[in-house]
Amino acid sequence: MKKVALYSSSGPARSSRRRDGTPAAALGDPAAAAGGDPAAAAAAPAPRSRWAAWRARHERPLLVAAGGLFALALVFAHARFAPSSPPLTQQDIDAAVLHTLETTQFPSTAAKAYEAVRHAVVRVRGLGHAQDKDGKDGHPVEGIGTGVVIVDTGIILTNLHVVAGAERVQVEFDDGLEAEAEVIGVRPEHDLAVLQAKKLPDDLAAATLRSTSDLAVGDEVIAVGFPFGIGPSVSYGVVSGLRREHRSPQGKQLLTNLIQFDAAANPGNSGGPLVTADGEVVGIVTGILNPTEHHVFIGIGFAVPIENAAAAVGLSPF
Repeated sequence: MKKVALYSSSGPARSSRRRDGTPAAALGDPAAAAGGDPAAAAAAPAPRSRWAAWRARHERPLLVAAGGLFALALVFAHARFAPSSPPLTQQDIDAAVLHTLETTQFPSTAAKAYEAVRHAVVRVRGLGHAQDKDGKDGHPVEGIGTGVVIVDTGIILTNLHVVAGAERVQVEFDDGLEAEAEVIGVRPEHDLAVLQAKKLPDDLAAATLRSTSDLAVGDEVIAVGFPFGIGPSVSYGVVSGLRREHRSPQGKQLLTNLIQFDAAANPGNSGGPLVTADGEVVGIVTGILNPTEHHVFIGIGFAVPIENAAAAVGLSPF
């Protein structure tokens, strides 16, 4: 029977000296450096140069630094070789401004003035009954006018002739809220009445009042109100004169120191604000001049200066 050859798992012993007589340890042989112990030779690390070891320990920071340097180089190259913008001249600025003016639609003076005051303008209705010849109440009657909120607690200015003789007064605010109002003061010499609304909308805004001391003929103004019950409506014009006199259509009261204006006003505008281009109230519209019995606007309206209107409620807004 043939025998199976048996082989040892260990290799042949290495000579500690090469054929030329050089010791193996001198040539960096790990087994020889470990005294011929194979296990010690396996555990011993392979020798490296100092540069390779340092590079292995700092490989990631080196890559980050290299990336940063590359990015800086790109920025520098772009700044160095990119074409520079020409300096901005006054001609360039003028051309840009002109382009904006030609292509942008700005709101008109009247639109800006109305926007500033519209939340303070209210419709005023004086409700009652006509009396027959025997002094008895007859059919219901309603007077339509305008008012303006001058204090955010609900104090409203209007014309006295709008609410004179009314059994009840109602006001309607800009947001549509309707409320009963009470007449808390009158000034007949200026055709003014002061109302206090009994219910208020949230965040009620009062108009800004302005002295007429520097008001000049030719200044732009708007009249805001409910002409013939339609509105709120805006008409645009200028101050036509100052310190005018006018006798009311009812013919009993001579009003003095009035502002004359040419913004259209008709029945229903009474009690509404006369507003400057800055949106500030300088007067309360009180009447129109008309030689006919039709009471329509022919180009001359009158307003009570706001100083007199403010005095009607014991306030000095300036």
